[in-house]
Amino acid sequence: IGMTFSGWRWLNLQEYQSKKLMQESGVTVQRFYVADNPPDALQAAKRLNAKEIVLKAQILAGGRGKGVFNSGLKGGVHLTKDPSVVGELASKMLGYSLTTKQTPKEGVEVKMVMVAEALDITRETYFAILMDRACNGPVMVGSPQGGMDIEEVADKSPELIFKEVIDIFEGVRDDQALRMAANLGFKGPLERQAADQIMRLYDLFLKVDATQVEVNPLGETPEGQVVCFDAKISFDDNAEFRQKAVFALDDMSESDPTETEAAKWDLKYIGLDGNIACFVNGAGLAMATCDIIDLHGGKPANFLDLGGGVKEKQVYEAFKLLTADPKVEAILVNIFGGIVNCAIIANGITKACRELELKVPLVVRLEGTNVQEAKRILSESGLPIVAANDLDDAAKKAVAAITRK
Repeated sequence: IGMTFSGWRWLNLQEYQSKKLMQESGVTVQRFYVADNPPDALQAAKRLNAKEIVLKAQILAGGRGKGVFNSGLKGGVHLTKDPSVVGELASKMLGYSLTTKQTPKEGVEVKMVMVAEALDITRETYFAILMDRACNGPVMVGSPQGGMDIEEVADKSPELIFKEVIDIFEGVRDDQALRMAANLGFKGPLERQAADQIMRLYDLFLKVDATQVEVNPLGETPEGQVVCFDAKISFDDNAEFRQKAVFALDDMSESDPTETEAAKWDLKYIGLDGNIACFVNGAGLAMATCDIIDLHGGKPANFLDLGGGVKEKQVYEAFKLLTADPKVEAILVNIFGGIVNCAIIANGITKACRELELKVPLVVRLEGTNVQEAKRILSESGLPIVAANDLDDAAKKAVAAITRK
């Protein structure tokens, strides 16, 4: 059974978009506005009329607080009690690139800032709802130790991780929500308030077809309010047809352009830093191919995963993407066709080679359905295609093709 990457969109929302979805489901978040220019940011800060304001650059990468802008401004998150400085700060964020530990070296251009009311947190807890295979459905996970790495808590203090399995037909029962609130350490009237937030988060989870809603921290303020301070929502790509509004929020501008182009053809592309392109079907095979190239002294430039239902046009588009990458000095095709018809791949390869006038060595290993026909198509094509017997042979030949050059 081949591994597959679940979905190809990996829909990522900006922080303000997640907070808006939560707001719409009655979940308590900080009051906020978004702005794409400094005067609007200044107006928003005044309109908030808050004791303290937090200004946050909106990019998908983490580590924003410690990031640096190419305008010289340090930090993608700023706290201030004076709303009049927000415009000035925003002018050093908007239109500039922010570099954090998780961005490319050149950083990511900030096109939007969030201007929010800063709230004090007296206590931080962790809460998530996710689809869990072992439970055959959704499960709630919570810990009174929030605001930190939940894996660390699970490792060092497993007794501080609480789970509640949700019956998909019944939903979150009141007693479950109250028990989770108590386990999270909410006391007195806060327990009821937290239980209500938990039930609203579950409503959101169902409403947007999420696979996970993670709130870290779910916090308590000195004024006695339960607030979702930060949330990460993961979506089920297969529900895109009924979540048009949510998927329309997808900001592709931060994605790798080759990945975005590949996605249009239902191909999954992962860029690496070597010089041998790997064209495969299935994620497991992709990783094995990269490892074996490495073993023979080569370095993979990328891998492009065809997945299952292959069309000739996809093979052509895949070659177009691979040959457009200046790093690529050889292409290794490794197809193990159970559900994939090898002859379709062979036709796609020969068409692409002719039309794109392939300039780099091409090594092909095909195995599986209709493979004899596929090999005949390749050998009779008159094209300089190197046939390989198995994956090991293919990797050796691809590395050798580059060494000879």
